[in-house]
Amino acid sequence: MPLSKDLMEVLACPKCKGELAYQELEKRLICDHCRLAYAIKEEIPVMLVDQAQSF
Repeated sequence: MPLSKDLMEVLACPKCKGELAYQELEKRLICDHCRLAYAIKEEIPVMLVDQAQSF
């Protein structure tokens, strides 16, 4: 199930406060500025910088 449009409007990268892009197949949110990917587990974004993965 994709994330709601309303949720995507309020989510921001916790590191730089920039815009996030949703990658549905990979189940993650990415910040192109920080080059970090935030996992989505059980339809809940894990927005912790220390758990994000570099890409």
